[in-house]
Amino acid sequence: QVQLVESGGGEVQPGESLRLSCAASGSIFFSIDTMSWYRQGPGKQREVVATITSYSITNYPDLAKGRFTISRDNAKNTVYLQMNSLKPADTAIYYCNERNFRRATDYWGKGTLVTVSS
Repeated sequence: QVQLVESGGGEVQPGESLRLSCAASGSIFFSIDTMSWYRQGPGKQREVVATITSYSITNYPDLAKGRFTISRDNAKNTVYLQMNSLKPADTAIYYCNERNFRRATDYWGKGTLVTVSS
């Protein structure tokens, strides 16, 4: 059974940085799966903030471009999200996702809370 556990959330002030981590246990296909970070802010729908493929090709929506960086360490079964220049609008629960379309698998972590407030 695959378990994704996020960590690194917390409360920071606007302009500061945070680095989130997501450790995947029980994931024997981690290195070939697409990993993503999503977030859900108060009263908002869940939205993707970064994706990295098995070839380490990354993709970001406009809200994250230039500020967020996703990376992965296949040896550690871990994916990271470096978030810089944080804004109050970035306040949300951040979720890790592991997905493989061919195997039709889709796993989620329980999330880690990021609060950006002065």
